[in-house]
Amino acid sequence: MKSKAKSTIISLLSTIGFFGIFSTTISKNPVLPLFMKSMSAGTNVIGIIAAISPLAGILFSFPVGLLADKLGKKRLLLVSASVFFAAPLLYLLVSNPWWLIPIRFFHGIATAILGPVSAAIILGEYKDNKGQMLGIYSSATLVGRTLAPILGGAIISLFAALSGRWNFRLVYVAAFLLAIPVFILSFLMPDDKATESGIKKVTLRDFGSSLLGFVTNGRLLGTALVEMATYFTYGAFETYLPLYLQGKGLPPYQIGLIFSLQILAIALTKPFFGRLSDRIDRRVQILIGIIVLGGSFALIPVVSGIAAATAIGIVFGIGLSFSTVATSTYVSDVTAREHLGASMGALSSIMDIGQSAGPFIIGAVIQASSMTTGFLVDFGVCLAAAVIFVALNFSEKKQPAGE
Repeated sequence: MKSKAKSTIISLLSTIGFFGIFSTTISKNPVLPLFMKSMSAGTNVIGIIAAISPLAGILFSFPVGLLADKLGKKRLLLVSASVFFAAPLLYLLVSNPWWLIPIRFFHGIATAILGPVSAAIILGEYKDNKGQMLGIYSSATLVGRTLAPILGGAIISLFAALSGRWNFRLVYVAAFLLAIPVFILSFLMPDDKATESGIKKVTLRDFGSSLLGFVTNGRLLGTALVEMATYFTYGAFETYLPLYLQGKGLPPYQIGLIFSLQILAIALTKPFFGRLSDRIDRRVQILIGIIVLGGSFALIPVVSGIAAATAIGIVFGIGLSFSTVATSTYVSDVTAREHLGASMGALSSIMDIGQSAGPFIIGAVIQASSMTTGFLVDFGVCLAAAVIFVALNFSEKKQPAGE
């Protein structure tokens, strides 16, 4: 019965993650900038609104993780499901692009909750194969993320003749329909101990002490810096690789193919690498992953044709997969069970900070110097994170969580 219950948990979470990420991704890619442009929004307005959703992740992921520890993970999952369910309907009311700012922020809360809470549930329930289970969940969300732009683009094109921007609005109707399974299935998740024990009071002191405990734990801090460097690089990669390849004469459809194959590589390898992390030293896996990731980015200046660019994209994806599936599981190794949600929330916030900062900082370097310099600086960031990780995590033997 216990084995059946655990199987139910990963199946429910993976399905919730698939539909949730499918719903939220179709709401922004490719419809959001096109919807804003149809309302005569300028480039600066489009950029501001595009940055709002990640801001919700930065601000809320850590508090959400702490609340999950105190109030119960299922309760927070239900809050996330409610936002996934309600947010798409709000887009149907928009006629001025500025109204998208509060809507995008509200919608961003859904993923800010879903990511760290789902990870905390998996890492808490599966002790012997948590890497493999986390890889399965992550792959499910990646499939949803991959399918969303295809369906969204098809709806926009098929209904382009409709007046009143209804070809865009129908995408948000689709997002609402995709969120229905998320809402229903969240109620089927079994209660955790914090949920069963009732609502507890959470104070500002709880937030402060939890955050202080995270940043003063060298092993957690070193791992978080690797996560930040990983997504710093990913943000820069997805922003500037298309521009670099366009300058080399590659057509947009080939550039799109490279990114599709990269996502496919991540989705296919995460369960395998997760299972591997259950069997080897996760510290070594994290270290190899960040070096492969940064090294492949640094090699971009030698790329010219589609074959080499595709190879770089796939190797980059494999490095990302290899590292990130181990960082979350390693954090669970060095975190006390009762603080797991807070640690996963902090890790998620740091990830969002890295992904937001990467394009900005590397863009400034490219503007001041060149693409090659920007890519090499990014590699330097990865190396620095690797060195700090080694210093903070290999100086002593691993200890059980909470010691």
